[in-house]
Amino acid sequence: MHGFLGPNGSGKTTTIRMLLGLVRADAGELRLFGQPVPRALPAVIDSVGALVETPLFFPNFGGRLNLRLLADTAGVSRSRVEECLELVGLRERAEDRFKGYSLGMKQRLGIAAALLKEPRLLILDEPSNGLDPAGIREVRELIQQLGRDGRTTVFLSSHLLAEFQQVCDSVSILARGRCVATGPVDSVLAGGTTGDLRVRVPDQRRAQLVLDEAGFTVTEDAGSLRVHGVTDPADITRALVKKRLYLTELSPIAADLELIFLELTAQP
Repeated sequence: MHGFLGPNGSGKTTTIRMLLGLVRADAGELRLFGQPVPRALPAVIDSVGALVETPLFFPNFGGRLNLRLLADTAGVSRSRVEECLELVGLRERAEDRFKGYSLGMKQRLGIAAALLKEPRLLILDEPSNGLDPAGIREVRELIQQLGRDGRTTVFLSSHLLAEFQQVCDSVSILARGRCVATGPVDSVLAGGTTGDLRVRVPDQRRAQLVLDEAGFTVTEDAGSLRVHGVTDPADITRALVKKRLYLTELSPIAADLELIFLELTAQP
Protein backbone atom coordinates (compact mmCIF):
# COMPACT_ATOMS: atom_id res chain seq x y z
CA MET A 1 0.00 0.00 0.00
CA HIS A 2 1.34 3.41 -1.00
CA GLY A 3 0.41 6.56 0.89
CA PHE A 4 0.08 9.81 -1.05
CA LEU A 5 0.23 12.57 1.55
CA GLY A 6 0.01 16.31 1.51
CA PRO A 7 -1.85 19.25 3.02
CA ASN A 8 -5.10 20.40 1.46
CA GLY A 9 -4.26 22.18 -1.79
CA SER A 10 -0.88 20.48 -2.26
CA GLY A 11 -1.90 18.85 -5.55
CA LYS A 12 -2.94 15.31 -4.59
CA THR A 13 -6.33 15.26 -6.30
CA THR A 14 -4.99 17.12 -9.34
CA THR A 15 -2.24 14.52 -9.74
CA ILE A 16 -4.76 11.69 -9.50
CA ARG A 17 -7.07 13.35 -12.00
CA MET A 18 -4.16 13.69 -14.42
CA LEU A 19 -3.29 10.00 -14.01
CA LEU A 20 -6.89 9.07 -14.82
CA GLY A 21 -7.10 11.38 -17.82
CA LEU A 22 -9.68 13.65 -16.22
CA VAL A 23 -7.49 16.74 -16.64
CA ARG A 24 -4.45 17.36 -18.82
CA ALA A 25 -1.03 18.28 -17.48
CA ASP A 26 0.57 21.53 -18.61
CA ALA A 27 4.01 19.91 -18.68
CA GLY A 28 5.85 16.74 -17.69
CA GLU A 29 5.02 13.08 -18.18
CA LEU A 30 2.83 10.59 -16.32
CA ARG A 31 2.88 6.81 -16.64
CA LEU A 32 0.62 3.98 -15.47
CA PHE A 33 2.05 0.45 -15.63
CA GLY A 34 4.88 1.91 -17.68
CA GLN A 35 2.53 3.39 -20.29
CA PRO A 36 2.29 7.14 -20.96
CA VAL A 37 -1.03 8.69 -20.03
CA PRO A 38 -3.37 9.99 -21.24
CA ARG A 39 -2.18 8.72 -24.68
CA ALA A 40 -2.08 5.03 -23.67
CA LEU A 41 -4.87 5.22 -21.09
CA PRO A 42 -7.26 2.94 -23.05
CA ALA A 43 -4.68 0.14 -22.85
CA VAL A 44 -4.34 0.25 -19.06
CA ILE A 45 -7.54 1.73 -17.67
CA ASP A 46 -9.19 -1.67 -17.18
CA SER A 47 -6.45 -2.46 -14.65
CA VAL A 48 -7.29 0.63 -12.57
CA GLY A 49 -10.14 1.19 -10.11
CA ALA A 50 -10.62 4.62 -8.60
CA LEU A 51 -12.71 6.50 -6.08
CA VAL A 52 -12.10 10.21 -6.57
CA GLU A 53 -13.93 12.55 -4.19
CA THR A 54 -17.62 11.81 -3.43
CA PRO A 55 -19.12 8.68 -5.05
CA LEU A 56 -22.28 9.33 -7.10
CA PHE A 57 -25.06 6.75 -7.51
CA PHE A 58 -28.78 6.77 -8.26
CA PRO A 59 -30.22 7.84 -4.88
CA ASN A 60 -33.47 5.86 -5.16
CA PHE A 61 -31.81 2.62 -6.27
CA GLY A 62 -30.37 0.07 -3.88
CA GLY A 63 -26.67 -0.62 -3.63
CA ARG A 64 -26.97 -3.90 -5.53
CA LEU A 65 -28.90 -2.36 -8.42
CA ASN A 66 -26.45 0.54 -8.69
CA LEU A 67 -23.54 -1.89 -8.92
CA ARG A 68 -25.36 -4.11 -11.41
CA LEU A 69 -25.92 -1.17 -13.73
CA LEU A 70 -22.22 -0.34 -13.57
CA ALA A 71 -21.27 -3.98 -14.07
CA ASP A 72 -23.52 -4.33 -17.12
CA THR A 73 -21.96 -1.23 -18.65
CA ALA A 74 -18.43 -2.52 -17.99
CA GLY A 75 -19.16 -6.09 -19.10
CA VAL A 76 -18.63 -7.48 -15.59
CA SER A 77 -20.56 -10.51 -14.36
CA ARG A 78 -23.24 -10.12 -11.72
CA SER A 79 -21.47 -12.69 -9.57
CA ARG A 80 -18.67 -10.13 -9.24
CA VAL A 81 -21.24 -7.64 -7.92
CA GLU A 82 -22.06 -10.04 -5.10
CA GLU A 83 -18.36 -10.59 -4.38
CA CYS A 84 -17.77 -6.85 -4.09
CA LEU A 85 -20.80 -6.32 -1.85
CA GLU A 86 -19.49 -9.06 0.42
CA LEU A 87 -15.98 -7.63 0.38
CA VAL A 88 -17.10 -4.18 1.54
CA GLY A 89 -19.62 -5.54 4.05
CA LEU A 90 -22.80 -4.31 2.34
CA ARG A 91 -24.45 -7.55 1.25
CA GLU A 92 -27.02 -7.40 4.04
CA ARG A 93 -27.92 -3.81 3.10
CA ALA A 94 -27.69 -4.23 -0.66
CA GLU A 95 -31.42 -3.67 -1.28
CA ASP A 96 -31.57 -0.47 0.78
CA ARG A 97 -31.76 2.77 -1.18
CA PHE A 98 -28.48 4.56 -1.63
CA LYS A 99 -29.92 7.81 -0.25
CA GLY A 100 -30.55 6.08 3.07
CA TYR A 101 -26.95 4.91 3.47
CA SER A 102 -24.67 6.50 6.04
CA LEU A 103 -21.64 8.37 4.69
CA GLY A 104 -19.41 5.43 5.57
CA MET A 105 -21.69 3.03 3.69
CA LYS A 106 -21.70 5.35 0.66
CA GLN A 107 -17.92 5.36 0.64
CA ARG A 108 -17.85 1.57 0.93
CA LEU A 109 -20.22 1.26 -2.03
CA GLY A 110 -17.94 3.60 -3.97
CA ILE A 111 -14.99 1.33 -3.19
CA ALA A 112 -17.07 -1.70 -4.26
CA ALA A 113 -17.71 0.03 -7.60
CA ALA A 114 -13.98 0.68 -8.00
CA LEU A 115 -13.28 -3.02 -7.36
CA LEU A 116 -15.74 -4.41 -9.92
CA LYS A 117 -13.12 -4.97 -12.61
CA GLU A 118 -10.69 -6.64 -10.17
CA PRO A 119 -8.10 -3.87 -10.70
CA ARG A 120 -4.38 -4.29 -10.23
CA LEU A 121 -4.29 -0.72 -8.91
CA LEU A 122 -6.93 0.82 -6.65
CA ILE A 123 -6.74 4.61 -6.26
CA LEU A 124 -8.59 6.07 -3.29
CA ASP A 125 -8.67 9.85 -2.99
CA GLU A 126 -9.47 11.08 0.54
CA PRO A 127 -11.83 8.13 1.25
CA SER A 128 -12.37 9.27 4.86
CA ASN A 129 -13.11 12.89 4.02
CA GLY A 130 -16.24 14.18 5.78
CA LEU A 131 -16.88 10.97 7.71
CA ASP A 132 -17.65 10.77 11.41
CA PRO A 133 -15.35 8.63 13.62
CA ALA A 134 -17.47 5.51 13.05
CA GLY A 135 -17.36 6.01 9.28
CA ILE A 136 -13.61 6.63 9.33
CA ARG A 137 -13.15 3.37 11.20
CA GLU A 138 -15.33 1.46 8.73
CA VAL A 139 -13.39 2.72 5.73
CA ARG A 140 -10.01 2.34 7.45
CA GLU A 141 -10.66 -1.31 8.31
CA LEU A 142 -11.78 -2.00 4.75
CA ILE A 143 -8.64 -0.39 3.31
CA GLN A 144 -6.48 -2.41 5.70
CA GLN A 145 -8.22 -5.58 4.54
CA LEU A 146 -7.63 -4.69 0.89
CA GLY A 147 -3.97 -3.97 1.60
CA ARG A 148 -3.50 -7.35 3.32
CA ASP A 149 -5.16 -9.20 0.44
CA GLY A 150 -2.13 -8.64 -1.77
CA ARG A 151 -3.91 -8.95 -5.12
CA THR A 152 -4.41 -5.20 -5.54
CA THR A 153 -1.99 -2.34 -4.95
CA VAL A 154 -3.76 0.39 -2.97
CA PHE A 155 -2.78 3.99 -3.70
CA LEU A 156 -4.21 5.97 -0.79
CA SER A 157 -4.36 9.76 -0.91
CA SER A 158 -5.08 11.78 2.22
CA HIS A 159 -4.03 14.64 4.48
CA LEU A 160 -4.86 12.52 7.57
CA LEU A 161 -1.84 10.80 9.13
CA ALA A 162 -3.33 8.59 11.83
CA GLU A 163 -3.23 5.31 9.92
CA PHE A 164 -0.48 5.75 7.33
CA GLN A 165 2.45 4.73 9.46
CA GLN A 166 0.67 1.49 10.41
CA VAL A 167 -0.76 0.43 7.06
CA CYS A 168 1.45 1.85 4.29
CA ASP A 169 4.58 0.17 2.93
CA SER A 170 5.76 3.28 1.10
CA VAL A 171 4.85 6.93 0.98
CA SER A 172 5.14 10.08 -1.14
CA ILE A 173 4.73 13.51 0.45
CA LEU A 174 3.57 16.52 -1.56
CA ALA A 175 3.93 20.18 -0.66
CA ARG A 176 3.00 23.15 -2.83
CA GLY A 177 2.70 21.00 -5.95
CA ARG A 178 6.05 19.21 -5.54
CA CYS A 179 7.04 15.80 -4.22
CA VAL A 180 9.32 16.54 -1.26
CA ALA A 181 9.92 12.95 -0.11
CA THR A 182 9.22 9.45 -1.41
CA GLY A 183 10.22 5.90 -0.57
CA PRO A 184 9.59 3.14 1.97
CA VAL A 185 8.05 4.50 5.17
CA ASP A 186 11.08 3.45 7.24
CA SER A 187 13.45 5.27 4.87
CA VAL A 188 11.39 8.45 4.95
CA LEU A 189 11.28 8.32 8.76
CA ALA A 190 15.03 7.77 8.91
CA GLY A 191 15.50 11.12 7.18
CA GLY A 192 14.21 12.98 10.22
CA THR A 193 15.26 13.27 13.81
CA THR A 194 13.68 14.95 16.77
CA GLY A 195 16.91 15.71 18.63
CA ASP A 196 15.01 14.66 21.77
CA LEU A 197 15.99 11.99 24.27
CA ARG A 198 13.91 9.82 26.57
CA VAL A 199 15.26 9.70 30.12
CA ARG A 200 14.20 7.31 32.88
CA VAL A 201 15.51 7.42 36.44
CA PRO A 202 14.09 6.06 39.71
CA ASP A 203 13.52 9.59 41.08
CA GLN A 204 11.94 11.30 38.10
CA ARG A 205 10.82 14.47 39.90
CA ARG A 206 14.28 15.19 41.29
CA ALA A 207 15.90 14.40 37.92
CA GLN A 208 13.64 16.92 36.20
CA LEU A 209 14.70 19.62 38.68
CA VAL A 210 18.37 18.78 38.16
CA LEU A 211 18.07 18.90 34.38
CA ASP A 212 16.10 22.15 34.53
CA GLU A 213 18.84 23.71 36.64
CA ALA A 214 21.44 22.46 34.13
CA GLY A 215 19.69 24.40 31.37
CA PHE A 216 17.85 21.58 29.59
CA THR A 217 14.25 21.84 28.39
CA VAL A 218 12.38 18.94 29.97
CA THR A 219 8.80 17.71 29.81
CA GLU A 220 7.05 14.67 31.22
CA ASP A 221 6.22 12.05 28.62
CA ALA A 222 4.31 8.83 29.41
CA GLY A 223 6.11 7.92 32.61
CA SER A 224 9.50 9.22 31.49
CA LEU A 225 11.23 12.53 30.89
CA ARG A 226 11.62 13.99 27.40
CA VAL A 227 14.65 16.23 27.06
CA HIS A 228 14.42 18.47 24.01
CA GLY A 229 17.09 19.49 21.50
CA VAL A 230 20.02 17.63 23.03
CA THR A 231 23.31 18.01 21.15
CA ASP A 232 25.40 15.68 23.35
CA PRO A 233 23.70 12.93 25.45
CA ALA A 234 26.78 12.80 27.69
CA ASP A 235 25.78 16.19 29.10
CA ILE A 236 22.65 14.61 30.56
CA THR A 237 24.62 11.75 32.08
CA ARG A 238 27.12 14.13 33.72
CA ALA A 239 24.41 16.39 35.15
CA LEU A 240 22.55 13.49 36.74
CA VAL A 241 25.59 11.58 38.04
CA LYS A 242 26.80 14.71 39.88
CA LYS A 243 23.59 14.49 41.95
CA ARG A 244 23.89 10.68 42.35
CA LEU A 245 20.99 10.04 39.98
CA TYR A 246 21.59 7.00 37.79
CA LEU A 247 19.89 6.32 34.49
CA THR A 248 17.76 3.31 33.72
CA GLU A 249 17.15 4.54 30.17
CA LEU A 250 18.65 7.12 27.85
CA SER A 251 17.43 6.72 24.28
CA PRO A 252 16.75 8.88 21.21
CA ILE A 253 13.13 9.56 20.32
CA ALA A 254 12.65 8.71 16.66
CA ALA A 255 10.70 11.02 14.41
CA ASP A 256 7.25 9.74 13.46
CA LEU A 257 5.48 10.26 10.16
CA GLU A 258 3.48 13.19 11.53
CA LEU A 259 6.61 15.09 12.51
CA ILE A 260 8.32 14.40 9.19
CA PHE A 261 5.17 15.46 7.36
CA LEU A 262 4.97 18.75 9.25
CA GLU A 263 8.66 19.49 8.71
CA LEU A 264 8.56 18.75 4.98
CA THR A 265 5.34 20.61 4.27
CA ALA A 266 6.03 23.68 6.40
CA GLN A 267 5.84 26.97 4.56
CA PRO A 268 9.32 28.35 3.73
